[in-house]
Amino acid sequence: MKHSILITFLSLITLTNCSLNNDENYNPQVYKTYWHLVNVSGGFAGVNNDFDLNKIVWFFDETENTLKVTNTNSTDVEDGLDTGTYPYTLITGDNNMLFLSINSNEYGSLDISETQLIIDQNITTNGTGADGYIYTFRRILVLDNED
Repeated sequence: MKHSILITFLSLITLTNCSLNNDENYNPQVYKTYWHLVNVSGGFAGVNNDFDLNKIVWFFDETENTLKVTNTNSTDVEDGLDTGTYPYTLITGDNNMLFLSINSNEYGSLDISETQLIIDQNITTNGTGADGYIYTFRRILVLDNED
């Protein structure tokens, strides 16, 4: 009897003292999502502009509700927003559709997947149109090294 109690006690002590992380200074890795504009299509003229990665990058700061845009495109084609920081909000519409508002102006509907973000200015909370632009972004994850 004493033998089984001792085994049970030792097992309980061993299991409760286990830790998957013995490093008290362990910090989990945090990644930031940057959206790289890769294509703009549509509009009245029917444009179809491709962009290289890193040319136009959007970062949504969810804690500050700001959109930080870095736009280094020097050509005279539709490329969205200029470099700057803009306040943004998300609007939930019918059927749980998401819409983006930038500077208190509705910018378009959002279609977000694991690797892609599409902003369609032809779909708004007021209905659909035909002259808006469709912005296609590619998701790039970057390790956040801030401490």
